[in-house]
Amino acid sequence: MRIVLATPLYPPEIGGPATYAKLLAEGLPEKGIEVELVKFSDVRHLPKGIRHIAYAWRVFRALRRADLALALDPVSVGLPVCIAAWCARKPFTVKIVGDYAWEQGRQRFGITATLDEFVRERRVPFAVWFLRRVQTGVASYAKHVLVPSRYLEGIVAAWGIPRAKIKVIYNAVPVEAYGAVPWSVAKLPRPLIVTAGRLVPWKHIDGVIDAVVKLRENGVSVSLAVVGEGPEVARLVHRAEEALRSDYVFTGALSHADTLATMASARAFVLNSSYEGLSHFLIEALTLGVSTIATAVGGNAEVIADEETGMLVPFGDTPVLVAVLARVLADESLRARLSTRAKESAHRFSPESMLASVARFLEHK
Repeated sequence: MRIVLATPLYPPEIGGPATYAKLLAEGLPEKGIEVELVKFSDVRHLPKGIRHIAYAWRVFRALRRADLALALDPVSVGLPVCIAAWCARKPFTVKIVGDYAWEQGRQRFGITATLDEFVRERRVPFAVWFLRRVQTGVASYAKHVLVPSRYLEGIVAAWGIPRAKIKVIYNAVPVEAYGAVPWSVAKLPRPLIVTAGRLVPWKHIDGVIDAVVKLRENGVSVSLAVVGEGPEVARLVHRAEEALRSDYVFTGALSHADTLATMASARAFVLNSSYEGLSHFLIEALTLGVSTIATAVGGNAEVIADEETGMLVPFGDTPVLVAVLARVLADESLRARLSTRAKESAHRFSPESMLASVARFLEHK
């Protein structure tokens, strides 16, 4: 069997989609599936619109030598793949890891609803409506839809896609050799809280800052490291300057290896999102055995078992977050128990398990 793997990101670009694409490109041939990689980065230098036409042409040429295409998002590569597959009369599967229309709506078009609210809304700005139509149309035309969590299965089903064509396969997150903890983090007083992610509104990094402020007011000396970059960085840095004043750092984007080292140096890792499809950071925290506190939203409960492999808290409830953080920071036996069980649980997200599941799925399509 031969597939065309269409990916929006690929190393040395960073991020979960790039890591996932590399795992498939290198691992599926070992399962007997030939892979022809078509990277969107090869056309990204072209003007908008032109780049998508050029990408569709590249996918079309590759599909003439393949059995099917696997597109790793429903819009930037999904739409060109959909067009190319129609022209080549070949089937394609699309991987969906979130709601692109909602994400763009939150960042650019004034959407304030949560994703669970958004999928039920019918009146949205035209640009958001258009993106919603694109991603739904691509998912509808695809022969099958891959999602990384039961939660996202429900979201895609809410678009009107039959559950019978949706397949859940958990992502794998390889934990490579640790890099180095940046000096800006290493010099912070301990204990250390780390949070990480793209600095976008639904990550609610400001809620972690507020929790650290309350901990300090309650007499708990703690430092904070924020790993990542994004459109919210200026606002969040200003918030931290006013609220924390000292013993905090924004590292910006780090390499995967340095991010792992920074997470491993923490006494607690916090993910305070209002939405997560399936967080790679949570899976990495499991593998590292870092005591983890996450909001009980989206796919988080599919990764973290409350009080067993980590702690789940209601989103938006700062007093509960503060209380749970204080408990984890102070209780060494709790941290040891969470660490042991987290590491035992992490095998569910191993590359070997994911690659075997994807190979079986593709071979039967």
